[in-house]
Amino acid sequence: MTHVLLVVEDIKDWAAYYPAKHLMTAQEYLQSDTAFPAGRVQVINLCRHYRYLSPGYYCSLLAEARGHRVLPSVRTVNDLSRKSLYGLHFESFGVSLDKAMKKYPEHSEQLSVKLYFGQAQLPAVQDLGRQIFDQLACPILQVELRRRDEWHVESVKPVGIHQLKGEEEDEFAKALEAFNARVWRKIGSRKNFRYDLAVLVNSEEAFPPSDKVALKKFIKAGAGLGINVELIGRDEYPRLAEYDALFIRETTALDHHTYQFARKAEQEGMVVMDDPASILRCTNKIYFAELMQAHKVPVPKTRFLFRDGELDADEVVADLGVPIVLKIPDGSFSRGISKVDSADTLKSALQEYFKQSAVVLAQEFMFTDYDWRIGVLNNRPLYACQYFMSKGHWQIYNHKDGGKTESGSFRTMPVQEVPAKVLRVALKSARLMGNGLYGVDLKQSGDRVVVVEVNDNPNIDSRVEDKWLGDDLYRQIMLEFLRRMEARRLGLSL
Repeated sequence: MTHVLLVVEDIKDWAAYYPAKHLMTAQEYLQSDTAFPAGRVQVINLCRHYRYLSPGYYCSLLAEARGHRVLPSVRTVNDLSRKSLYGLHFESFGVSLDKAMKKYPEHSEQLSVKLYFGQAQLPAVQDLGRQIFDQLACPILQVELRRRDEWHVESVKPVGIHQLKGEEEDEFAKALEAFNARVWRKIGSRKNFRYDLAVLVNSEEAFPPSDKVALKKFIKAGAGLGINVELIGRDEYPRLAEYDALFIRETTALDHHTYQFARKAEQEGMVVMDDPASILRCTNKIYFAELMQAHKVPVPKTRFLFRDGELDADEVVADLGVPIVLKIPDGSFSRGISKVDSADTLKSALQEYFKQSAVVLAQEFMFTDYDWRIGVLNNRPLYACQYFMSKGHWQIYNHKDGGKTESGSFRTMPVQEVPAKVLRVALKSARLMGNGLYGVDLKQSGDRVVVVEVNDNPNIDSRVEDKWLGDDLYRQIMLEFLRRMEARRLGLSL
């Protein structure tokens, strides 16, 4: 059960707003004998200032010490105190900001915008406001935009509610109501659950890691264990700290909001799969190949080709044989992967690949009728599948012109039927990634077994990966979340 607690420096600062059940002054909050609501507490710190050693600063500091979730966090308060810290968050916003500001030619040199829980007064800079709030979650922020050669964020400063006047008070009230509506609405529905788990999904994704039926099975399995499982989207980032755990069921990437969600969850002390380290290790094929080779995990024979290096295409062909498989570091679902069969086609393909990446992976081609996929959870085998190549194609997924994609068939089997060497290599590679949920892809040719990749966000779809274990597959994953959430509560290692 979540209670929203509003903290103000002076009760008069709240005079313009609607009555709030849990409203207290900073002095009342800081007193050690203050009685707080039972259950989860979300503190919204609305003090006038957050300067070091001020009442506002101590409210955020003690909220974290008490296990309360607080907005802003001490980390955000510290970041906002120095431009050298918060400026790092916004270095990449110039292009999108320039494009947005073209809608406001009257603002030729500078513009001042207030953000209320990330909501901007100007629709054109709403996306910027959300991004700023994602990085610096604070109730009210004053953002100064300035143009030299291009528009940039000049400064970001917190604002107290006592500084708001007229329409600004109305805007703040509406934003606060919208920010808290979901918490207050869910209190009744959560009361029978011990823990809350957020599942990050993207309804627009063409190839999501779990289909709708599988997601419903996760929700059902969680409910049976006392876990309230809720599907959330990208826009729910500001509310992430309300949950005890995060399960990412959207395709991950480093330069992507999925990685931001994982980092935020980890910073909040939540249980998270995929954790940030797993995303880092798994999503970049260059890193993965180097890691596997360093630990003597068998992989296809591999070469790194560099955009600024000298390329002897004939020597690469002689070393790896033909055909050669080329991969960009962060491709997924067979995208960013191609096959070349000569030195000339290698050169031609690299010209295009080097436009995307400074390093390209070149590997020997191993033809097999299928790839193994071993699902691994906390260093234990969970499920086993054979994914067959798409008909008439050399990969599981065949992306055709016009956006159509075909995939091969599959066979799911008990883990006990998997060759011992396949399991042994799969578990060794997964252990290097961490102790999360992984899908290890392997090729087997006779006695030779190699790891192709380890997926930090493996597919778990209805009637495919769950074909052998059925509903127990979802229950086992929810049980692992439950184990980790209990361990966090008791202060034990995961």
